[in-house]
Amino acid sequence: MKMFTWRFVRMWQRNRDVFLRLWHAEAPGFVAEPVLVLLAMGMGLGAYVGMVEGQSYIEYIVPGIIASYGMFSASFECTYGSFFRMEERKTYDAIIATPLNVEDVIAGEIFWGATRAMLTGSGILIVATIFQLVHSPWALLIPLLSFAGGVLFSSIAILYTSLVPSFYSFNYYFTLFITPMFFFSGVFFPLSNFPEIVGRISMVIPLTPVVIISRALVSGKVDAGLLGALGIVVVLAVLFFSVALITMRRRLTV
Repeated sequence: MKMFTWRFVRMWQRNRDVFLRLWHAEAPGFVAEPVLVLLAMGMGLGAYVGMVEGQSYIEYIVPGIIASYGMFSASFECTYGSFFRMEERKTYDAIIATPLNVEDVIAGEIFWGATRAMLTGSGILIVATIFQLVHSPWALLIPLLSFAGGVLFSSIAILYTSLVPSFYSFNYYFTLFITPMFFFSGVFFPLSNFPEIVGRISMVIPLTPVVIISRALVSGKVDAGLLGALGIVVVLAVLFFSVALITMRRRLTV
């Protein structure tokens, strides 16, 4: 496996510049939607749920919404967005004809996906703070967590993108992988509420440790036990990042 170089920043900058031109068309979907979900679920369903782990229901779901919509942002960017750049626009082919290599391009894509996750997470955090749903200064670390989670989910998305033949294949990715994580990672309900077998499965899916850390930062209940969850995020991110570089090189050079 070849490593990427500092030139990956050029790919990141390219995506940033495109985003800055089109942000008004893209931003509402990744900021307005999670805010609407937060308000609808928190105030609507919350009226029937009551207190959860000593918090109002809307306070309980804030960290999960931050983590999960960061996942959605990174995943959409590095599936549909990356596939469009790779197959339709042939952007990858053009860029690897410059001093950038394949690994630079893919690293730039992954870190841009992580940046999108950070922007989404930060936006939701700001809205939640305005609504007085955040009570801990530890929440200032949410952008860093969103970025780390974004690297993980961007890497997984790029890996899948390197293997699929068409846009239609992403329906399986979101329906069978992303959406189940959204519902079974402790975003809306404590994992202890699930049947034992479901709870065990939930503990090993990638979104769960991100939600656990996010909830601890927002609530202020930070302790050494979070190091295990953080370790899982880092290990999985490095693993999928490395594999994505390999599979994308095969896709682009064979």
